[in-house]
Amino acid sequence: MWDFIDERKSQIAFNTYQHASLVIQSVLVATVIAVGIAVLLVRAPRLQGVANIVSAIGLTLPSFALIGILLPLTSIGPTTAFIAVTFYAVLPILRNAVVGLRGVDATLLESARGMGMSELTSLWRVRLPLAWPVIFAGVRVSTQMAMGIAAIAAYVKGPGLGEYIFTGLTQIGGANAINYAVVGTVGIILVALVADALLLLLGRFTISKGIRA
Repeated sequence: MWDFIDERKSQIAFNTYQHASLVIQSVLVATVIAVGIAVLLVRAPRLQGVANIVSAIGLTLPSFALIGILLPLTSIGPTTAFIAVTFYAVLPILRNAVVGLRGVDATLLESARGMGMSELTSLWRVRLPLAWPVIFAGVRVSTQMAMGIAAIAAYVKGPGLGEYIFTGLTQIGGANAINYAVVGTVGIILVALVADALLLLLGRFTISKGIRA
């Protein structure tokens, strides 16, 4: 195993970087999309039921099925992987964003309007900061889920460590089959742990001490 890693350490390091990069980019885009949709849902409560149904269907949709739907549109490559990971990353953040934004005390919003704040200013300076701890919890869940989805996305030549897992599966019985699978799996777990630790640190800088759990 150690000889296997030593011989391929440069490629493993590059694939690890690609895996982390794919997840980070997908979650960032997913956060913007999810918060934007959540703001619209808070302003139009009648649409929340539809959003919940779509979110529930999305979470139960097998990733291979989604990839199969995307292939005729985006073909094999990183674009399909990015769209698939982003799609799944949106769902936990969206649910948390709706809960967080709806949970802001109406009295505080009234006070903000009484101080002359516009709807947009009130959203940016009052509602989003107060809802951010709940939204951020969704971002953490989304990031961990995206790590696994990114591995599956390697099936369509997406970047990352999933390539090692699929290589190991296709070489079952071969000398290095287990090595490939173990390196891919353990690598994803380590990247996920590091990412969560960094998110915890980010939370300390982005969540006000007064509302930090």
